[in-house]
Amino acid sequence: MNIKEASTQTGVSSAAIRYYEKESLIPPIDRTEVGNRDIDERILRRIRFVTQMRAAGMSIESLRRYIELFDAQEDNTKEQKALLQAQLAVMEEKRDDLQAAIDHLNYKLNHFYDHMVTTEEELRALERQHVDKME
Repeated sequence: MNIKEASTQTGVSSAAIRYYEKESLIPPIDRTEVGNRDIDERILRRIRFVTQMRAAGMSIESLRRYIELFDAQEDNTKEQKALLQAQLAVMEEKRDDLQAAIDHLNYKLNHFYDHMVTTEEELRALERQHVDKME
């Protein structure tokens, strides 16, 4: 299939597929006699893998390293697993930071009248004091 069909099937833009190939995130794509990319299931699966790992936050550099390890002749499963574990730790930290922000917002909403309104009134009073002092 051509790159447009692959793009439709994977949901990845043609430009991204060309970028993945240029950055060695997918293997070189075979060409037809007229020079068009001829994408097969092997390439489609690689595109999906790259897309999933990028969605999981993996950097291009780490992903390239993982793919190099995968494509190598020797057994690199320990190093591959270590890369995945490191990425999982990054994502869990991001999740925890996001959860803390969500918890904070929930607290603010649940205590809007007994906390937020009081705090906002205090801030307005401080602003008025500041303005009065400046005049």
